Amino acid sequence: MTVTYTSRVATARFGGFSQLLLLWRGSIYKLLYRELLLFLAAYLGLSLAYRFLLSEAQRRLFEKLVLYCDKSANLIPVSFVLGFYVALVLERWWGQFRTVPAPDGLMVAVASSVHGADARGRLLRRTLLRYCSLAALLVLRAVSTPVYKRFPTTDHLVQ
Repeated sequence: MTVTYTSRVATARFGGFSQLLLLWRGSIYKLLYRELLLFLAAYLGLSLAYRFLLSEAQRRLFEKLVLYCDKSANLIPVSFVLGFYVALVLERWWGQFRTVPAPDGLMVAVASSVHGADARGRLLRRTLLRYCSLAALLVLRAVSTPVYKRFPTTDHLVQ
């Protein structure tokens, strides 16, 4: 669900951005707090084990393991993998964006093809565009729950 804070952004004062970040509904913190807590717990556990539980020989072995992992991590081009992932996500998003029906092109074609400044021409153009809008609404109603809740029956479509 998309949460908009447009009215709060328009009336924001000094420090308003940080207040917007701390709002809970739709917050990035709400999305990531479990992973952050898991990471912090794992880090705290490893740090406490290194400082208080390991002997000096075990600490040296752990440091060697850390250096080996660091050297091995440099073999994987993380920036390349991340760039590929971002490109893939952007391509999927753009494909979804392009499949959303936009009646603008059809409206321009109807307006340029159906001539007549009289009442009949205007009525014909308006009727064709209403049919186009109805077809787009029926498609969106079939795939989107909020649209279906807004127009649950054909009587709601007629209104």
